[in-house]
Amino acid sequence: THYFVLMDVIMLSPDTLLLFLTASLLLCIAPGPDNIFVLTQSMLRGVGSGLFVTFGLCTGLLVHTSAVALGVAVIFQQSLLAFTILKLCGAAYLLYLAWGAFRAGASGLGSLKAAALDKTALYRRGIVMNITNPKVSIFFLAFLPQFTNPTQGHLTLQLLELGAIFIVCTLLVFGLVSLLAGKLGNWFNQSPKAEVIMNRVAGSVFAALAVKLSLTER
Repeated sequence: THYFVLMDVIMLSPDTLLLFLTASLLLCIAPGPDNIFVLTQSMLRGVGSGLFVTFGLCTGLLVHTSAVALGVAVIFQQSLLAFTILKLCGAAYLLYLAWGAFRAGASGLGSLKAAALDKTALYRRGIVMNITNPKVSIFFLAFLPQFTNPTQGHLTLQLLELGAIFIVCTLLVFGLVSLLAGKLGNWFNQSPKAEVIMNRVAGSVFAALAVKLSLTER
């Protein structure tokens, strides 16, 4: 009996699955802090680095999905203090990245040394970038439940399933962004002057994202 109940949860109806996939892909494609972050890192450090950042971002999405499924995300929706603390931590981290980008010259972020940055560090960078954005949890809290069906089984399992599908869509879209941006970055890196420009642009993007996040309201 438990097996068939679980299968009902795992198998979304074709209409629901198609609608959710379409919405998820469009949301992943729409410009936002995460895909802009992947784009800049891929251009500065190459395709592989962008992919590791993507893996980190998707790990962060696992945390947000779990938070929604377990009801923790409601805290950030209802508590102004918790929401403010988390978003300010995220903004501070983005400013730290902006500072590093502005300090880097032609021999900085665009160099082979930077390209060889520890992949674990890039993975952690993606996790921190995603987790410290409370808007993601609140978005999931509003988005995922719309595609659940109480008659199909446990809502927690359905939310986890939908979150997993969204993460797969994120991997596909952000992976493509990493590939295209990495190719473009390789072309720019042939010129030291272009490297400096890329670093300044990346720093400006990080700073703008920090300001945007710090001004975000629930």
